[in-house]
Amino acid sequence: MSAITQFRTAAHELIDFIDASPSPWHAVASAEVLLRAHGFTRLEEGDRWQLAANGRYYVVRGGASTIAFVLGSQPMAEAGLRIVGAHTDSPGLRLKPKAAMSGDGISRLAVEVYGGPILATFTDRDLSLAGRVVLRTATGQETRLLRFAQPLVRLPNLAIHMNREVNEQGLKLNKQTELPLILGLMCEGDNAEAQLRKLLADAVQADAADLLSWELSVYDVQKGCLWGANQEFIADSQLDNLASTHAALSALIATKQPAATCVAAFFDHEEVGSESATGAGGSFVIDVLHRISLQAGLDEEDRRRAIARSFFISADMAHAYNPNFPGAYEPGHKVVVNGGPVIKTNVNQRYTTNAETAARFMTLCEKAGVPYQQYSHRSDLGCGSTIGPMIAAQLGVASVDVGSPMWAMHSARESAGVHDHAYMIAALSAAFGS
Repeated sequence: MSAITQFRTAAHELIDFIDASPSPWHAVASAEVLLRAHGFTRLEEGDRWQLAANGRYYVVRGGASTIAFVLGSQPMAEAGLRIVGAHTDSPGLRLKPKAAMSGDGISRLAVEVYGGPILATFTDRDLSLAGRVVLRTATGQETRLLRFAQPLVRLPNLAIHMNREVNEQGLKLNKQTELPLILGLMCEGDNAEAQLRKLLADAVQADAADLLSWELSVYDVQKGCLWGANQEFIADSQLDNLASTHAALSALIATKQPAATCVAAFFDHEEVGSESATGAGGSFVIDVLHRISLQAGLDEEDRRRAIARSFFISADMAHAYNPNFPGAYEPGHKVVVNGGPVIKTNVNQRYTTNAETAARFMTLCEKAGVPYQQYSHRSDLGCGSTIGPMIAAQLGVASVDVGSPMWAMHSARESAGVHDHAYMIAALSAAFGS
């Protein structure tokens, strides 16, 4: 298989993963399909764990976060752990618990802004709903995934004739009054709440009266694709950060009998601060690592020795240089699409990278035969952050922040490089094998 074919195969696998994962709950379900297909066994947090030597396992918390791991052949206190972290959520719009609105003969759905999306990019697109609903059953309650494959809702733009300055001042949307999504026309006697409940109930094959609650994301139904003169770019939703999630999954799945125990952790709620039971700011990764160490027979002294010999990679997408906006970038750090993984540095610890961990990741890239780049944000612009700083602080582990370069981060439709996805898989595979 040629290098170009390998690059495109990895890119198409990423597109398929994203298109099957329109919500964080679907992303974990998609990850579970891949993990099970490659010999991983699911563990439950409420059960006692019995881990076999060289075993391959995963555990899910809250439906939207999962941690998978492969036990190493060497003692954990001597070899340490190789950990990659990413997140399953993406910025966008979420339905409010009582979302149905009616007036002027139109039913609409009230939404809340989740994280920091570019709101204007959600206008005039084929949008739908995906997430999970909780049903009343004879034995208690049951959670089911829900996805409307067809366009269901829309956020129409205001015509330029009523907004003459839109091209000069940009589209500005009031989050309370101008974001409700159009669902359908209302006839006399119709009830918007009943209409919504029936749609949801029919989608999960249940009675509307049994619907208790739901968490639903708004997503763009347009599928991902390759684009460019040589099909060298990827376009899709949620590249931030399902591209990193898929890269880490692919690398872990391909890891066979590693010396060090390898862990891939995927968290919800990164886009809103990670402070939740399923977020990186919670106890999930600490709980899982502690239980692994207990199964390995480590006492507290050896557990600390293991952490001291471990390496954590926070994998989150990076800002690629956009030639249409040259003034937005630090002059010496214009990373390019298809130029390889990006090592992200910020002296204020928005990223965890230091000189030693940057050099370690550079060495891994060299071992994998892939190029690498370095990124620093403009000093007069606020820098985003990742799960890296909080995981590094919680564990006390050597850490680096990296990501694949992309354009239009937090847009409803983002772009990245075909080569870069394969590069990142190779670099993370090298990390798991180190």
